[in-house]
Amino acid sequence: MADRELLEQAAKAAGLEWLAFNEEVERRMYVRELGVSGCAWFWDPLTDDGDALRLAVRLGIDIFGSVDARFCEWGGGTTSEPCGNDPDAAQRRAIVRAAAEIGRAMPEKSADPAAGG
Repeated sequence: MADRELLEQAAKAAGLEWLAFNEEVERRMYVRELGVSGCAWFWDPLTDDGDALRLAVRLGIDIFGSVDARFCEWGGGTTSEPCGNDPDAAQRRAIVRAAAEIGRAMPEKSADPAAGG
């Protein structure tokens, strides 16, 4: 899964609506709380430790060891990333991958209010 899709699915799992994705200047999503107008911010848990930790807390993702993240919602499972030269980046990516799996398992919301979504 490409970084953009990982971030989109992770945002969905976290109840965030993504408004824009800027690949040219920096790879960050512009998000806001789902259903709330205004109050949007840049978000990139792949590069920002705080965004990654808040994502893990919001979704109840348990972190084990230096590069493993386990999630229990939506059927459970584990994700892990090889440590390489940057264990912090590996941990952030494991968290985002776990969140993206949760988001992928969630039903799609309908854009049509009459459809109940």
